[in-house]
Amino acid sequence: MHYLELGIRSLIAVVFLASSVGKTAGRGAFGAFVASLRGLELLSAKACRPVALLVVVAEYAVWLLLLLGSTTVAATGFLVAAGLLVMFATAIALTARRGIRPPCRCFGASTTPLGARHIVRNVVLAAVACLGAVTVPATNTSSDPGALVVAILAGLLLGAVVALFDDILELFEPLGDGPGAARRRP
Repeated sequence: MHYLELGIRSLIAVVFLASSVGKTAGRGAFGAFVASLRGLELLSAKACRPVALLVVVAEYAVWLLLLLGSTTVAATGFLVAAGLLVMFATAIALTARRGIRPPCRCFGASTTPLGARHIVRNVVLAAVACLGAVTVPATNTSSDPGALVVAILAGLLLGAVVALFDDILELFEPLGDGPGAARRRP
């Protein structure tokens, strides 16, 4: 269980690191995230900025709790992550149900419209975070160093795939309306 918990810890930490940094790094990143919250049409315009700030602070807290914390602190990080992910999935589902598909600013600059794949991603990650929280107390400190490295690297790799999932899927989208049509990017 120790290796599973470390792999999950690495996965969830990378996802929330990429998410929090993507929303705050670079000129206009946070403003674009605030605008994306307005696009969900779930909050008043006045509430979007404070809620965006709370989301970003919570996302930073998750990866810090997971990377810097003891087992109790890490379990808290997993539970906060699961709560945020369920909240995100719910917000996306409510928005999609009304036919609104603003761009996904989950990891910063993506322009992919929010949809079912984002809901599924967040629900699966919430379940994985819950599994991480359950496995924390079962961890022990005696471990094979090679297995530790493999578990952590697997989690880091999976976290990177999750963070880049929209970009990866975009690689497999059709190029245009017909044969030879060039795809135009804004």
